[in-house]
Amino acid sequence: MKFPRIYTLTEIAEIIGSKFIGNPDFPVAGMNEIHVVEAGEIVFVDHPKYYDKALQSAATIVLINKEVECPEGKALLVSDDPFRDFVKIGQHFNPFQSSGKAISDSATIGEGTRMQPNVFVGHHAEIGKNCLIHANVSIGNGSVIGDNVIIHSGTVLGGDAFYYKKRETGFDKLKSVGNVVIENDVEIGANCTIDRGVTASTTIGSGTKIDNLIQIGHDTIIGKKCLIASQVGIAGCVVIEDEET
Repeated sequence: MKFPRIYTLTEIAEIIGSKFIGNPDFPVAGMNEIHVVEAGEIVFVDHPKYYDKALQSAATIVLINKEVECPEGKALLVSDDPFRDFVKIGQHFNPFQSSGKAISDSATIGEGTRMQPNVFVGHHAEIGKNCLIHANVSIGNGSVIGDNVIIHSGTVLGGDAFYYKKRETGFDKLKSVGNVVIENDVEIGANCTIDRGVTASTTIGSGTKIDNLIQIGHDTIIGKKCLIASQVGIAGCVVIEDEET
């Protein structure tokens, strides 16, 4: 997830009340999970087993629970609970927004698109041209849908990732701040669920056809012109190549 502007290391540290190691003006552009993190973004790590992987990743800001030697060209945010503070940063920049309307005023809907009764379209969602959205479909905040897309009844786009940290008191939720991207010419069957990314996008490639009763987990990337038969469950962070069946 990209932030609305470039922030300094000091500004981000103030949001979560943490110490930092590095130049106070070190630029921070966003945040992401380790498998999709890019330069300028924050990644979190809270177990020694994964320290090296995080410190050597593409991330240039590492949110970590121990003061360690900072690699050249990077910065550290030192927290007693990186999981908690990663969630806090995400919620600071992209908190959940309730909606009082079936179709948000901030949503955009392309020419020729038809929507049946009881469709919900969340804030800042984008729907392309000549789509057909059947009854009782829910399209979550920030979802992006291309042209010529068909979505059948009961499907939900943009539910939260199934991502929790076990604690002595129960389970803490890693609140999702990513979205769902559906490219052109996709058809999605009835009663499917496509979860949004934790910090990035769950993406369905152009021309892919998805049958009924399918679950697609967070941050999954499905390529172009794939066929997925009914009752398939795809876990989070899976990558499916083009034209797979």
